[in-house]
Amino acid sequence: MAADKDMLEELFRLQTSLNDYIFNKKGLQDKDGRPLTMSRLMQSAAENELGPNSDTNVWLSKFLQALNDESREVSEELLWKWWSKDTLNMENIREEIVDQLHFWISLALASGMNAKDVFECYLRKNKVNIERQNQDYSKSAKHETDHNQVS
Repeated sequence: MAADKDMLEELFRLQTSLNDYIFNKKGLQDKDGRPLTMSRLMQSAAENELGPNSDTNVWLSKFLQALNDESREVSEELLWKWWSKDTLNMENIREEIVDQLHFWISLALASGMNAKDVFECYLRKNKVNIERQNQDYSKSAKHETDHNQVS
């Protein structure tokens, strides 16, 4: 990879390519019977096709289920028996974390976000989180308008 490439953008490009490869290999189609692609999923989200049977909802659900399963796999690698002489297998843990990243990026893409959108949303949300900490954030102080600051 060239040194001038943005790493987050490259991850999004690679994940898009991988998902498209898998969709094609499995012969998956969108709700209209067209070959499924990440571009179509992103377009569906952008066009507010957001109902319960929409491709957006279906694939957000699938990617979230996969992400949750990868989170479970990380959890299974952790040691909870404090009396045990076992040690962490960091190679397995790191691999599961990267598996999580695959599905996290897929979720972002299916929601209509690209790397730049994620970066900008992160910056906004990070600012909100810092403000919350500076204001001794508590559940009682949370406002629904907090979410409006990051969308």
